[in-house]
Amino acid sequence: MKLKIIQQQIIELRGQKVMLDFHLAELYEIETKVLKQAVRRNINRFPPDFMFELTQNEFESLRSQFVTSKRGGLRYMPFAFTEQGIAMLSSVLNSEKAIAINIAIMRTFVSLRQFALNYKELNDKITEIEKQFPDIYNILNYLMDKEKTATPKIERNKIGFKK
Repeated sequence: MKLKIIQQQIIELRGQKVMLDFHLAELYEIETKVLKQAVRRNINRFPPDFMFELTQNEFESLRSQFVTSKRGGLRYMPFAFTEQGIAMLSSVLNSEKAIAINIAIMRTFVSLRQFALNYKELNDKITEIEKQFPDIYNILNYLMDKEKTATPKIERNKIGFKK
């Protein structure tokens, strides 16, 4: 499974990185209804920090990002699964495909977390350099802003011999 495909399906809701039930069902190659049934039968395995149901407002704000069902919309609000909830799905959906997909999803979450850490470290280093060399930082900012604020050249009459 390509990590990039999974990475595109991870969204942020309520301050958490989650995947929606219909994206997971598509990856597992099962119907969303089957996934939801398995979760509801084992609901005690999915506390609120593992899985939650979207509100109508959350769903409406995300509607443009995904395709709704063929029957003119979703009948029930989608479930959003956190990283721990997706890991728990492997015990509920006990198939080879589910295990393989869960491994790929876990690797994607880890790579996203690693990217965030690397970004923070790089940002901290840049901030430290800015503090050590404020003059160079100010000059670089001036040069970058100079292009944005450059005044347009005005066409002037030429001086000199005219034919």
